[in-house]
Amino acid sequence: MTESTLSIGLSNPKNPVNVGMVMRAAGCFQVDSVLYTGERYDRAAAFNTDTQNSSQSISLTWVQSLPGNVADNMHVVCVELVEGATPLPAYQHPDKALYIFGPEDGTIQQEVLDRADSVVFIPTIGSLNLAAAVNVLLYDRLAKMPASDSYEALIRESRDTNNLTKMKSG
Repeated sequence: MTESTLSIGLSNPKNPVNVGMVMRAAGCFQVDSVLYTGERYDRAAAFNTDTQNSSQSISLTWVQSLPGNVADNMHVVCVELVEGATPLPAYQHPDKALYIFGPEDGTIQQEVLDRADSVVFIPTIGSLNLAAAVNVLLYDRLAKMPASDSYEALIRESRDTNNLTKMKSG
């Protein structure tokens, strides 16, 4: 695996819609790469929900297994509803991380959980779908970063071309 700061690992995803939505989230939250295992996704359709074409700038790579060969300074973080995991609101994100998510209809394999530096869960009633879980985790990571003075510039760069509204001063 190439040197990166933020990567997402998908364990045998089955739904191309979820993978497309993960790719969109990856673009929104500046993920460097998305890795996936299994054969189900390759049999499915193209990125029908990656409306920002993130797959053109963020690699989506099949790998034999997760976490694979990660750099020594890259933390492996599994995101799974598993007893003993840390609740996401209490979790402090590492600077460099590979976040691994389980399949929509299963769980992350025990040997992957055992190899992780951290295991976190999103405290919900029931489980979120894959794309929703990725979005929540990435937002939590962003929200816990030091405040940025460039939020106004971020709004201007990120909003739709049809949105030019501003708050009234005063």
